[in-house]
Amino acid sequence: MQKTASPRPTRTVDASPMASLAGLLREWLPRQRWFAGKDRPVTDLALLSMTELFPGCLHLLVHAGHSAVPSPGGAPPAGDCYQLLIGVRQHLSPHLGKALIGRAEEGPLAGLTVFDALQDPRCAQLLLDRLRHPGTAGPLRFEGDPSVPVPAGLVPRLLDAEQSNSSLVYGEAFILKLFRRIQPGVNPDLELSGALAQEGCGRVPAPVAWFRTTHPWEATLGVLQPFLRDASDGWTLALGALASGDDFTAEARQLGQATADVHLALASAFPSRAHAENSRTAAAMTERLELAAHFVPALQPYVPGLRTAFGTLAACDPGPPAQRIHGDLHLGQVLRAGREWFVIDFEGEPSRPLAERRGVHSPVRDIAGMLRSFDYAARQRRPWRPEWARRSREAFCAGYAARAGWDPRTKHGLLRAYETDRAVYEVLYEARHRPDWLPVPMAAIERLAVRGA
Repeated sequence: MQKTASPRPTRTVDASPMASLAGLLREWLPRQRWFAGKDRPVTDLALLSMTELFPGCLHLLVHAGHSAVPSPGGAPPAGDCYQLLIGVRQHLSPHLGKALIGRAEEGPLAGLTVFDALQDPRCAQLLLDRLRHPGTAGPLRFEGDPSVPVPAGLVPRLLDAEQSNSSLVYGEAFILKLFRRIQPGVNPDLELSGALAQEGCGRVPAPVAWFRTTHPWEATLGVLQPFLRDASDGWTLALGALASGDDFTAEARQLGQATADVHLALASAFPSRAHAENSRTAAAMTERLELAAHFVPALQPYVPGLRTAFGTLAACDPGPPAQRIHGDLHLGQVLRAGREWFVIDFEGEPSRPLAERRGVHSPVRDIAGMLRSFDYAARQRRPWRPEWARRSREAFCAGYAARAGWDPRTKHGLLRAYETDRAVYEVLYEARHRPDWLPVPMAAIERLAVRGA
């Protein structure tokens, strides 16, 4: 297990390149989908680490300082650390126009063009070469599974889907996820997928190679895994079923079984607690609710009813043992290839502290996330099809029960509390990022607060 340290940034390297980059990055960073501080002005940029991966490509860890704004789960740090791969050239090829960050006007890079190196196929291929040959580059450590060869010359393509990280697909055979927002410690996407592979759980693509940094602290930077080229994500499949008027219960049942398989393997790989501490969990959920209602006035009329769900949690059956879980499970985090479901993206909710994401939680939290996702899918078409969502939810729980040996539907108090907490999170997220989607979680809020269902 990697050693962790305080996330407080330290200026241990020469920050002179920031004289060239700071102004450009202040404009470019907030426009990136993975930048977490869109609602907080960038007050300063500090270079934490710089490594020349190869000529013309710089690997940077940059601390973006913000004015603090409270958020559910407690006040965020006054900034975030981001991983950047920056290309530097005299001139940029026309086909790399979208990669342009800007032209440096001052400092050591004055007169040079600065761009996002991940969008340059040459830089992407050289990055894969680093992963193919374990070794070091300054504070960077490139490691891998020697039993899985990675061929040379695989053609890269950068995925353009909206996400909190950046992913490169190589030759339709491997996918490299680069974590953008870096926190000290082992990223659970590497930790859990590696542990599941050792447990023989075939529901998760096993890590092939990865890289990390030792400065300014130990942290995971990226993970290379097999790419399921013919797979479709659960969200796309669910929307396709809805558009065709098809039932989704068979798929949902199998997905429930896959989720239970992953939970059972995680329980075997990591220590569990006797049960989740419901009173502490209820207090944290209530705090998140009240803070979310402060930012989203539409939530305020429902606070008393929602609070009862958390109050009930403190006194109800403690439920299954607390264990390592996925942490952000929904239809977009599962893939179906052939007749099998696979679970991906074990990073957890990136907005939550890494220590919390690496902690143990009730598996009901993952189940509630998936049940909410069925509801999201059903509301993408008009008229809303509540029966489609209800049948999918029932089938998922039945499939889970068949594998896990306990039925989530018998844990009504737990399930209601975790669904409510998830819906509160969704309300805050949609209000900040996709206001047009706000009615979707608000419909669940009304159901959970008024009817307690």
